[in-house]
Amino acid sequence: MPADLAVRRIDFGYFVRPAEETGTGTPRAEPCLGYLVFHPGGVLIVDSGMGSHPEVDDHYRPRRVPLAAALTAAGAELSDIRQVVNCHLHFDHCGGNPQLTARPIFTQRAELEAARGFDYTLPELIDAPGITYEILDGASEILDGIHVLPTPGHTPGHQSVVVHRPDGTVVVAGQSHDTATAFGADVLAVHAVRDRHADDLPVAPEWVDQLLALDPRKVVFAHDRAVWVP
Repeated sequence: MPADLAVRRIDFGYFVRPAEETGTGTPRAEPCLGYLVFHPGGVLIVDSGMGSHPEVDDHYRPRRVPLAAALTAAGAELSDIRQVVNCHLHFDHCGGNPQLTARPIFTQRAELEAARGFDYTLPELIDAPGITYEILDGASEILDGIHVLPTPGHTPGHQSVVVHRPDGTVVVAGQSHDTATAFGADVLAVHAVRDRHADDLPVAPEWVDQLLALDPRKVVFAHDRAVWVP
């Protein structure tokens, strides 16, 4: 395992999720976050910011930080990036991919197939000239100390990045959950099952148990600045 795999947040700005999508009846401003993993083989980026389209901009009213500026603020440059992982391929997670050509973009086969379907995301982000996908079918170690774990639900091919640091595992969970609180609720649901709690329990995705088996030190998310810790 590499001696240090620093994980650093990238701030790509924010957008306003309309009331009909929040489940609360009111709009909600949400951050758009990516993450850098500093590896001896180069810097890996998890998610690349928000793409742009007039209809998208009208619907979500984003305030973007461009990829290059966001990277500089996080202590890196475009030329430092060697690998790309998108937790999924919606416009607010792969918007900078056309600027990251000639680098492998690790994605689940199910996600790429869905993204190439009708009305899934912005098509111009998916097959821009020079984009190269490294197709995954399930869990995979992509670099020494870093592996990808399928965490479907939000999309069919959603994936999380697991970084095995010397001081404990960090999980970059993307939009597996909208918030750290929602993830924590699923963790408690898993514990309730383990405790043989009475029936009529909330049901967490099977992969939550798989993540917990990794004994994560912290779990970070794409649309919440809060961090889940055990």
